[in-house]
Amino acid sequence: MIKMYHKPVLVEESVEGLNISPDKIYVDVTFGGGGHAKKILERLEGGRLIAFDQDEEALANRHMDERLIMVKGNFRYLKNYLKYYGAYPCDGIIADLGISSHQIDDPGRGFSTRFDGPLDFRMNTSQEYTAGELLNTIDMRSLVMVLSSYGEIQNAKSLARGIVEARKKERFKTIGQFKELLEKYAPQKNRLKYFARVFQAIRIEVNQEIYALEDFLLAIPDALKPGGRLSVISYHSLEDRLVKNFIKAGNLTGDIQKDFYGNVHKPLHAVNRKVITPSEEEVNKNPRARSAKLRIAQKQ
Repeated sequence: MIKMYHKPVLVEESVEGLNISPDKIYVDVTFGGGGHAKKILERLEGGRLIAFDQDEEALANRHMDERLIMVKGNFRYLKNYLKYYGAYPCDGIIADLGISSHQIDDPGRGFSTRFDGPLDFRMNTSQEYTAGELLNTIDMRSLVMVLSSYGEIQNAKSLARGIVEARKKERFKTIGQFKELLEKYAPQKNRLKYFARVFQAIRIEVNQEIYALEDFLLAIPDALKPGGRLSVISYHSLEDRLVKNFIKAGNLTGDIQKDFYGNVHKPLHAVNRKVITPSEEEVNKNPRARSAKLRIAQKQ
């Protein structure tokens, strides 16, 4: 069954950033609803597109096109899959990070604070570890780290303590049950923002999103041909900082490293010196685009 996905963000700018040659090989590591992939395929003649997604529902949106190869997998394993399909190295890679609007709007996936439902939060529904499992088993020290690092929760310690105490009486099973606890710790102002940040932190941990992004970025220099392009759309500061650092310095910290002679060696250089953000018109049509940031780089 084909699932309806929302309009892709910064599609023209991100695909244009790949500087596509019709007969080359490109990779979309976050297929989702297929919006970016469709734009790439429109520009290919004799070339190929390899598209990744770990969500079964996203795979239902695949285009029936002999130029397209679909991979059910996480982009952290980019190098392995590209080698398997004889596409290593490739000519361009595009990534639209984070969670899709479709996943957020599906109550059964448990991503949104707007619905009651299971504490799931899995992008790959075949994995066993869910948000409920995390909340019911994680130790307090690790939980504080998750809430403070991934959600920037100011009262992370007290919230973590409250979660650990609450689960002794009753295991967490539903979003409604978890939100009832959060109400005790949320500030009177910006309650919804507080809920969203807590949910973001737990989702990132359940899906190991930051570790996957780090593995993906570290694979880019070998996965791209010289002159190949990387186009990445991010939605929150944790992701964008990693992407920015890697383009700037070739590492995850952003620290510039020089050789004995003072020469800077890094695999990529920024194509757009200033981050690209959506136009006011796009944000009005697609509110999800509001926080999007696009960075484009080219392999030296």
